[in-house]
Amino acid sequence: MRRRTFTASLGAAAVVAGALPAPAFAKADPRGMDAYIWKNAVVNGGGFVPGIIFNETEPNLIYARTDVGGCYRWQEDSRTWKQLLDWVGRDNWGYYYVVSMATDPVETNRVYAAVGAYTMDWDPNPGAILYSDDKGETWGIAELPFKQGGNMPGRGMGERLVVNPADNAELYLGTPSGHGLWRSRDYGRTWSKVESFPNPGNFVVDPSNTYLADNQGVIWIDFDQIGGKIYVGVADPADPLYVSSDGGATWQPVPGAAAALGSVDGNRTIPKQSAVDNTNGYLYVITSHDPGPYNGAPASGNGGKIQRLATQTGVWTDVTPAYNPRGQIPGFGGITVDRQNPGTLMASTCNNWYPDEILYRSTDSGATWSLSWDYAEGTARTDRFAMDSSAAPWVSWNGTDQGPAYAVKHGWMIEALAIDPHNSDRIMWGTGAMIWGTEELTRWDTQGELIGRNDAGQRIALPIEKFTVSVRAEGVEETWVRDIAALGGTLVSAMGDVSGFVHTDLNRAEPMLRPGWGGNSLDFAQSDPNVIVGSGEVNVDVDTHVIVSTDRGKTWKNAARLDGVPGGGSGVVAITADASALLWSPSNTDKTPVRSTDLGATWSPVQGLPAGARIRSDRVNSSVMYAFSGGTFYRSTDKGATFTGTGATGLPTEGVDDFRTVPGRAGHVWLAGRSDKAGVATGLWFSKDGGATWTRISAVDLAIGVGFGKAATRSGYPAIYISATVGGQDGIFRSTDGGGRWYRINDDAHQWAFAGSAITGDPLVYGRVYLSARGTIYGDIAG
Repeated sequence: MRRRTFTASLGAAAVVAGALPAPAFAKADPRGMDAYIWKNAVVNGGGFVPGIIFNETEPNLIYARTDVGGCYRWQEDSRTWKQLLDWVGRDNWGYYYVVSMATDPVETNRVYAAVGAYTMDWDPNPGAILYSDDKGETWGIAELPFKQGGNMPGRGMGERLVVNPADNAELYLGTPSGHGLWRSRDYGRTWSKVESFPNPGNFVVDPSNTYLADNQGVIWIDFDQIGGKIYVGVADPADPLYVSSDGGATWQPVPGAAAALGSVDGNRTIPKQSAVDNTNGYLYVITSHDPGPYNGAPASGNGGKIQRLATQTGVWTDVTPAYNPRGQIPGFGGITVDRQNPGTLMASTCNNWYPDEILYRSTDSGATWSLSWDYAEGTARTDRFAMDSSAAPWVSWNGTDQGPAYAVKHGWMIEALAIDPHNSDRIMWGTGAMIWGTEELTRWDTQGELIGRNDAGQRIALPIEKFTVSVRAEGVEETWVRDIAALGGTLVSAMGDVSGFVHTDLNRAEPMLRPGWGGNSLDFAQSDPNVIVGSGEVNVDVDTHVIVSTDRGKTWKNAARLDGVPGGGSGVVAITADASALLWSPSNTDKTPVRSTDLGATWSPVQGLPAGARIRSDRVNSSVMYAFSGGTFYRSTDKGATFTGTGATGLPTEGVDDFRTVPGRAGHVWLAGRSDKAGVATGLWFSKDGGATWTRISAVDLAIGVGFGKAATRSGYPAIYISATVGGQDGIFRSTDGGGRWYRINDDAHQWAFAGSAITGDPLVYGRVYLSARGTIYGDIAG
């Protein structure tokens, strides 16, 4: 997902009429500032977890990194994860995108994170190394002179950031984009390029695609503690592995590495991850034809191998599992060695899409392998473990098993795979949506074969006593929230990728709102909140963009499809206060907004609006609707059938992602403006006459989102919540007097990078605010 940063640009005065309100107060005022407690509306997971890192010397010290949602530390007592990067602010939002992590095996309080969102200009800032001396409670920042790609292809390859166990002040960092290998000798505080390292890599997925065109570069570092060697994997099929035997002073290509790691069945491959067995003297390397995390099977042949290097003799042995029930191995995603039983190791496929991902296990250093599941034609699939998804019921996508393709899968995009170095029974693995784990892993070794043969020589399933794998993502929240509707007692969210949720209990994970529908916009009828509408991204062959519920989100039905709207053309929906008319403004199309008076069963064109206009309904007057596009504000007085411009001038011409109408106040509209383009007005405007005249709030430099909640007093103006920059300070702000005074309600420990593009208060609970961040964050006044 692309995210942008924005700088304030006041531009020309944008006040059409009305006096400016009193100055805002961004800092605490003892008469108006409340302390807040912040939590997540529980989903448990919902995004890609590309790395799980166990500390090798301290039991139960475990970290997990996500591609767009920060990083976490495991809390053994509660079996939950604690987010460590909520302090990241809007200016450095790319720090929320974690490329790699390293935990110090000598001084275990030390932990490091390599951060940065994109290697192209989508992220304007350079990457950084974050360093902590207290297990991630507080961090220092070492800015790098290049970008990093926490949300780029290859983000699930082996850890690019490592601590040298022989000298824990020394760290190495592998980089993309041709920047080579870097090193710190002062606990990550300062960094310099290892000039003697000869190969910055050359593997590019697709040079014609901006997102796929970057050189994958130097992708992992591992240490052979028997021979004192350092191994470095490079994205170069012709020269994929280097070694240093003198503490990193000089480097040599490893003999035979290109033949072992650089190709399989005619497909170019790269060394995706490694694992060291320091007892038996082996370095294991998995390869893939693609850096991932999206790669499925190649067009022909297999996509990867598992190779074993005897580090003392230099002998390579191909230990690739001989069998995949599907036939073709797509490429491998993760590999891990059991440090308590070093001859035991496990590996995962990466996107073995049908019927499921496969985990492989060997107890003889890769000579033979057993599979996590298998099936014979005409028989049911047989699994070594059962999947307990009760802590995240949505992960079934509300579906049922389809033969060998289960609704709750072992995963996809499995690149984080780690056996606990202190406990052979514990394993965790990350997927595109979840962390799974078990503390019964060694039961695998006593189960025997999954498939046998009958007297006729036919393959048949054998009975097996399964163990249980369960959700291990409690506390990990990284869903992509795009809109929020607070009905009072019910919270509805629209989310990319995972659709969204209807929460009647914020502490309980729920089934998915609408599988296959990537939520973008929500609205509800103010006079009858049982009626909710949403627009989302879809596969246009099987679903529709607009969905409707008439029972407060318990069930949903499709509105009629509209030809000519692409799958990503979700746009915005709005419904009148009395639910008599529904409007939809599709995006990514030249089609103008459409209207329905039968809850989406049929559509007719709206008159007077351009394609892509943002639309809202008045919260009191059921005949009135509003729209905004390109600096022009529109109003309809016939329930959205026709619109005309109000004639207001001075509003932003671009950078308006949100305008909202006020419950209980007819004609009251608030508009949030932000832009990084010079000369474009930014800030917060309000109108009390349906958009005819506007007042700009002088102290609000730029505004990302605006929403409303219960008033502080019975007759007071609804509480206003904004994600904004006020008086030069970024944050989440509240006003209880109609916009006259503003108080920052978050603090420096709770900034969530780029937060609040969707924001609303609660209509029943004074002070409660919901906002989009890493999932849906909500805040309550303490006490």
